Amino acid sequence: MKRLFITGIPAAGKSHLAKIVAEKTGGIVVSLDDLRESLASDPHYAPWVNFYIEKDEEAYYRDTSPADQWKNLVAQSEALWPAFLEKIRSYDTEKRPVIFECVNILPHLAKRDLDFPGIVLIGSSHEEILKRNMENPRWGNTKHLQELEADSFFTIERPQYQSEAKKYGYPVFETADAALPEALRILGGL
Repeated sequence: MKRLFITGIPAAGKSHLAKIVAEKTGGIVVSLDDLRESLASDPHYAPWVNFYIEKDEEAYYRDTSPADQWKNLVAQSEALWPAFLEKIRSYDTEKRPVIFECVNILPHLAKRDLDFPGIVLIGSSHEEILKRNMENPRWGNTKHLQELEADSFFTIERPQYQSEAKKYGYPVFETADAALPEALRILGGL
């Protein structure tokens, strides 16, 4: 069974890459971001699904150190991981290639529990991440808040994803276009 995960910072092109790879390989895309949203009604997962939403975003970025911002993302990812892993395993008998994509598939979790390869997207520039974030807002509903998010994604999360990917042996790409040949090679689509 051909499987691939795509992770990395928000607005880096994970969904775009997953869609193209699925089209070219006859595969299917499983967005674990969508699953995360559906877990909001589960009392066990709700605090982690709503972790950011229930905070004052400007105060969060102003008062939370970069190290603590990363620790929070790791804590959220680890807390949601059992539900994600169950969803991933529900595709064990799927014959078509399956592409899983989500920011919460951190390389250390994937290395520990997944037996298939992955790709990490980290974005090519702060400006590009901001542009995509403004086109499809994640949290903030004003330009100022979206700028704070893009700064966090690019300057705080980006080096952490890159470091984890290197540590656990996953290839890192700045853009979906650059990652496409490797994704197709992994799934045998070249």
